[in-house]
Amino acid sequence: MKKLLTFLSCLLLLSGCAYAPAQTARESFECMDTFMNVEICGGEETAAAVRAEIERLDGLLSASAEDSDIGRLNRAKSVTPDRTTYELLEKSLGACAELEGYLDISVYPLVEEWGFIGRDYRVPGQASIDRLLQSVSYQGVRLSARESEPPILYAEIGENMKIGLGAVAKGFAADRARSVMEADGVTSGILNLGGTVAAVGKKPSGAAWRVGICDPENTANYFGAVEASDQVIATSGSYERYFEENGRRYCHIIDPKTGYPVDNGTVSVTVISDSGFQSDALSTALFVMGRENAERYWKDKGGFEFILLDDNEELWLTKGAAERFRLADGYDFPIHTIE
Repeated sequence: MKKLLTFLSCLLLLSGCAYAPAQTARESFECMDTFMNVEICGGEETAAAVRAEIERLDGLLSASAEDSDIGRLNRAKSVTPDRTTYELLEKSLGACAELEGYLDISVYPLVEEWGFIGRDYRVPGQASIDRLLQSVSYQGVRLSARESEPPILYAEIGENMKIGLGAVAKGFAADRARSVMEADGVTSGILNLGGTVAAVGKKPSGAAWRVGICDPENTANYFGAVEASDQVIATSGSYERYFEENGRRYCHIIDPKTGYPVDNGTVSVTVISDSGFQSDALSTALFVMGRENAERYWKDKGGFEFILLDDNEELWLTKGAAERFRLADGYDFPIHTIE
């Protein structure tokens, strides 16, 4: 018997634009398969423009929408995409290479096969997994541009391929939303894009924003919080969407190397960096890597911080994350600092 449990990704905002000397504007809406909340210390026009930009991106990037750039690419295998889509595809392919294949935008057919797209959850046969793995390779995505004014852009994928940008789209949207705010001269706000939170500037009081990290056992609560200013915090977790069959849990994050849902003792990974795209991509890739490889990657590359919760309810924090993290009252998770 299958037991279906689905949770939205979540990071919890613990403080808003309190004590703002100017107006506060808010937008709450569903987009990119999650619930989003935008709160800026500025005018309603800017908040509306932020929402409009995120909704525009969803219209371009959704893999399940037939008329989106990605939907058309998956169906026709070749399209002339919007410049924004092309930009994200370029960034994504670079990240896939940088992250050693632990992130691969071409794993989408396996996500479908396990039922996480249509919500028809099932454990596929090994033959189906092996067949689909043959087409999993981000290197099969080809981008090109014909010289003209403006250039004509092309994106192509292999005949048996499909791609999905769910691991990076919200982070990319956070970066674009921050640009909208900057263009309007808004320097303070918090954007909760469903598991990806952009802390823009500081609160009007001058204090840093505080963002809570969900307790996987009770996503209405948080086990701890980080302080952040002009950074994006993104979390990937096995609790976000999963099903159970024959006493075993299968999460929605698929390992591109095996074709199976990740099962390496990691429960959630939260990444803090200056870039929404980087935080989003890394939270997925580090989750797939597991703790030891995530620690190795951080020591080799740097430029971000992370908080990893394992299935023993132990926390592993990089030094910079440990300096800004506090456990919530009632939690006694052991904390290990990575230096």
